[in-house]
Amino acid sequence: MVDVIEVTLTYIYLIYIVGNDVTLVGWGTQVHVLLEVAKIAQEKLGMSCEVIDLRTILPWDSDTICKSVVKTGRLLVAHEATHTMGFAAEIAATVQSECFLNLESPIERVCGYDTPFPHVFEPFYIPDQWKCLEGIKKLVNY
Repeated sequence: MVDVIEVTLTYIYLIYIVGNDVTLVGWGTQVHVLLEVAKIAQEKLGMSCEVIDLRTILPWDSDTICKSVVKTGRLLVAHEATHTMGFAAEIAATVQSECFLNLESPIERVCGYDTPFPHVFEPFYIPDQWKCLEGIKKLVNY
């Protein structure tokens, strides 16, 4: 269920769930994973997660993410690309630079492994709700 839809002139993004404890950012199929994780985190950890679907990564709306991180103090970015040199690193660098004094914990990136993989192992490679939930736990317990 979409709680809030925001459309700006240059950037397009959706905020699916408005929360106060952790900001979850993803795009593509990872948004579905993050929506599941937000429900699990609410049920099991009592954490209110804000889920942002970054509809485009070039250009991307850093203002929306930074406003959310200022509110929650924590950020988890999930994507299917490798950890090293993935777009989550760009988001993390920008948020670190813009929101440093508001961060309650280091930014968590939940990404694919830094290795080639055969497609038969894709379920082990792609971040799932359990990897993302572990990331949320790390953020909260820092």
